Amino acid sequence: MRFDVLTLFPGIFAGYLQQSLLNKAIEAGKVGVHLWNFRDWTTDNHHSVDDKPYGGGPGMLIMCPPVFDCVEHVQAQGDAPGQLIMLTPAGRKLDQRLVEELSTHKRLVLLCGRYEGFDERIAEGLKPLEVSVGDFIANGGEVPAMLLIDTVIRLIPGVLGDETSHKYESFAQSGQLEYPQYTRPREYRGMKVPEVLLEGNHQAIAAWREKQSQERTASRRPPVELQRASTQAMRSSSEILPLPN
Repeated sequence: MRFDVLTLFPGIFAGYLQQSLLNKAIEAGKVGVHLWNFRDWTTDNHHSVDDKPYGGGPGMLIMCPPVFDCVEHVQAQGDAPGQLIMLTPAGRKLDQRLVEELSTHKRLVLLCGRYEGFDERIAEGLKPLEVSVGDFIANGGEVPAMLLIDTVIRLIPGVLGDETSHKYESFAQSGQLEYPQYTRPREYRGMKVPEVLLEGNHQAIAAWREKQSQERTASRRPPVELQRASTQAMRSSSEILPLPN
């Protein structure tokens, strides 16, 4: 999979690209990450990319021309244009379902904003998929872009050492949180590994894990549990009545 990251601060990614699974995936040729600087498409001596918002207000907005020109150049690279994504708090929430959708693309082009964000006409004209990594404000789109890359590459065949491991993680199957896990020693500072995990009864272990997953989800992520139940109900009802477009 190819990622193109469009940003004002490509240097932020230097250390990130050289670490852990992502670095191994890049070296193995399973993932490619290309960095592009909006300033390379400016036309004035100061390489200006931002200006004051019409109507007043604090901060500066990233202007249309360098972004449009940069995107059009980048999309012309490679075998085919990629799915354009704008990292923004106003976008669709990044969850495992969206991660799975994004992992089906061969190429993702990520727009990283700064300052007070992008001129609205960038979203209007380029029509990116707008994605939010949470209901909070970051200094820019670079860290959210890293988070998106991190989640997507885990679903690329050959990136994880154990090809089945992502299937059992939180949200991967039923939308529930993952069950608690333990390793050696069997007892540490008075805390013991649950006996069921030591007895070798795989059926009992599976039942224990499912129960723990359900209880953890109910206590820590009630909205997730409610959303899952609602989704299941909608699927059941859709067998009788068609869902609205």
